[in-house]
Amino acid sequence: MAEEIDRLVDEIVKKVQDRLLAQGLKYSDQEVRKAIDPLPQAALSSPSKALGPEQLAGMIDHTLLKAEATEKDLKKLCEEAKTHRFATVCVNSAFVRKAAEFLKGSTVKPIAVVGFPLGAATTTAKAFEAREAIQNGAQEIDMVINIGELKSGNFRFVLEDIQAVVEASRPIPVKVILETALLDHDQKVIACTLSKAAGAAFVKTSTGFGPGGATAEDIALMRKVVGSSMGVKASGGIRTYEDAARMIQAGASRVGASSSVAIVQGACSAGEKSSQSPQNQKAKPAEGSSPRKPFSGLPYKASKSSKPFSNGGGKNGSGSSNPSGGY
Repeated sequence: MAEEIDRLVDEIVKKVQDRLLAQGLKYSDQEVRKAIDPLPQAALSSPSKALGPEQLAGMIDHTLLKAEATEKDLKKLCEEAKTHRFATVCVNSAFVRKAAEFLKGSTVKPIAVVGFPLGAATTTAKAFEAREAIQNGAQEIDMVINIGELKSGNFRFVLEDIQAVVEASRPIPVKVILETALLDHDQKVIACTLSKAAGAAFVKTSTGFGPGGATAEDIALMRKVVGSSMGVKASGGIRTYEDAARMIQAGASRVGASSSVAIVQGACSAGEKSSQSPQNQKAKPAEGSSPRKPFSGLPYKASKSSKPFSNGGGKNGSGSSNPSGGY
């Protein structure tokens, strides 16, 4: 399977180079191929062993994107994010100013989505929305790629669309939402390559409003294409700890979800089960020996001095229908 992915990626990278050159975009073979590097071994480690609740929380974008979301809903989202120390909250751009106010004094960052959820706004409108969102407090931008132009093969347009938002957002990192359920294999590889060429910080699977969400197979492919210098965000249909663990194991460095609290609670439960497994049980002390100290907390509980888990990839290191909408 790995050899087949390598072969297909090599073929598509060559196609991308040829098509970009045909449209006047001169990227050398080396420049295109530098997007391809081995999947980091850290992404292949078992999340059930490598990540505890606090580390997992530091990889989550807590999300509220439904159209009917109220200020009360937003405040609850932000309070949950502060309580569990999620990486960010992800909201529609109209809510960014209020989210920034609710999060003031915490380490949680507000994210704004741009061109959401269709990606069909004009490039000028996307760039303006990104600038305004940043002025209102957004510290990351999640933009939707122009899906129709990508599927039409207008790669120069797609590249320049992403570049415009990246430039408008500097130095704030930009994630590019691909809506992978609408793309075939080749289009996913091309979209990742264009996102990297445009200077984006992340590629992201889904809006949560499309026909499907994140899959481990798509995450693995995206990680393979962009390499270790970019982040990969899994979003869409991720509701449980097991869902999140599969995505992280496949190579995701960020997870977007509205069921974030349940995911972290699931991580706590997984930690408890692990500590109670037969191989982790302590041997009964021999008669007359000193009793052992009782168990005093989850095996993954971080100390107050521990550093939070890395929230992204590279230099800029960011569902489906459910109660919180979008993810």
